[in-house]
Amino acid sequence: MSTSTVSIPRTRRRERDVERHSGNPPMTVPQRIRLLFAHVGIYVAGLIFISPIIYAFFSALKPNSEMFSMPPTLVGSEVKWSNFADVFAYGPFLTYIGNSFFVSIAGTLVVLIVSTMAGYAFGRLRWKGRDAIFVIFLATLMVPQEVTVVPMFIVMQWFGWVDSYQALILPFAFTAFGTFLMRQFFRGIPYELEEAARIDGAGPIRSFVQIILPLAKSGVAVLTVFTFLSFWNSYLWPLIVTVDYAAHGTLPVGLASFSGLQGTRWDLQMAAAIISMIPTTVLVIVLQKHLVKGIAMSGLGGR
Repeated sequence: MSTSTVSIPRTRRRERDVERHSGNPPMTVPQRIRLLFAHVGIYVAGLIFISPIIYAFFSALKPNSEMFSMPPTLVGSEVKWSNFADVFAYGPFLTYIGNSFFVSIAGTLVVLIVSTMAGYAFGRLRWKGRDAIFVIFLATLMVPQEVTVVPMFIVMQWFGWVDSYQALILPFAFTAFGTFLMRQFFRGIPYELEEAARIDGAGPIRSFVQIILPLAKSGVAVLTVFTFLSFWNSYLWPLIVTVDYAAHGTLPVGLASFSGLQGTRWDLQMAAAIISMIPTTVLVIVLQKHLVKGIAMSGLGGR
């Protein structure tokens, strides 16, 4: 092996091999400079976005008396890992986590069932008044939640569902966002696949379950993440419709319980916030491949 070949770094040789086998012309120096600046910009932006989480994590390890010390410090005088254990001793935090899991998982399943079926009806089936009804249905996205909480609370009183899991789940099970998202994915699937299934004797339900839905798994992943995050982070509605927080309270309501008449335990509140981010982070990591693909495909227009 020649000296010039040995002097080339392994990563550079790998890049040249990829360029040679891909058939693309090698990158010029200005292109490499632009790529370098793009990578640096991405890393800097990522560091800026993650810096509050880093500060919150180190704040969760500080004594409560040093939370607002001047000048601010990233690390306190002592590292108190016990703050994460004290969170569960301060109140029924484990109950809040269990309630949030149940409400988020059940609500996500209901939204997935309703949104995929409604998206299929609006996007694939032909029936009279479909587009007009869809426009009216889509117009509900312009109504803020603060406007609807009072009517929804009155309806929950009529049903006798105040301070129950039904009240935390069902009012948000029929979302125009989920229906619109799945409709766009379904409209991007070639109609020829469904027509071939109908020739073989498959009806609309079988075509939906066995053909359309498996092809839209990236869209289902996107809707799963967004819906789970929406239920997991919901604060206003659980605060209004829940009476016995110790029995039916969710995590956002539980985080607010660390502020009381005797002061705020900022150290425990930061530790609880870090704990509450673990499930959503794991969900995003598990569905990352489908999530990236789904977001990239969501801008494609259908027929």
